Amino acid sequence: MHDASVVNVATEGPLVQGLGAVCWASPEDQTRHESFVLAPEYGSVVIDDTYEPSTLFEATANLVESVTRQYSIDRNRLYTTGQSMGAMMSLGLNIRYPDLFAAAFIVAGQWPETQAAPLAQKKLWILVSADDTKAYPGEQAITEVIQDQGTQVSTALWDGRSTAAEFAADVRSMKAQRTPVNFAAFEAGTVVPSGSTTSAHMATWQVAYTIPGIRDWIMRQSL
Repeated sequence: MHDASVVNVATEGPLVQGLGAVCWASPEDQTRHESFVLAPEYGSVVIDDTYEPSTLFEATANLVESVTRQYSIDRNRLYTTGQSMGAMMSLGLNIRYPDLFAAAFIVAGQWPETQAAPLAQKKLWILVSADDTKAYPGEQAITEVIQDQGTQVSTALWDGRSTAAEFAADVRSMKAQRTPVNFAAFEAGTVVPSGSTTSAHMATWQVAYTIPGIRDWIMRQSL
């Protein structure tokens, strides 16, 4: 699910913004994990920092249910991901519908920690930049709630400028801890390219969806 910056734009925008949709549909990923990729396009903001979702929030859950029935998709292996607004939707949907998704890849999102307790029962990979002034403290607060519920969480600080091989090693290190929740943060100042005026928030998903090891972890989870 895409972020608010590509709400009500041409269809291509939500698909390629940060590669959050098309990475799962690449020939390489489909060879490793054959799957149905659903990427809704939203004509208006679904949820913002007030955390009061529009009707498109429920419509998304209904859409997942409809597509699952129509194409005989394995109900035990449904996954959700998104950046910013889409990450918030992924968190919110996991809280409201705890039996819908087997795992979630949360990229640069947040949710009120007072509502986060149900996430302790979920399998999550969270990725955010340490200099993202909203999503980073928001995800830290959620992680504390998850840990307080007794769920084990692996944490790590990564260099956003790492090579593919270095990211692969980072992922292997986290996976080796065999925890249901993984929380990785990019070191401050490492995801924004030199000379760029983009924010660390928006730069996060330009890197996050280029790390195939995280997608492999997600696709191996089941209810």
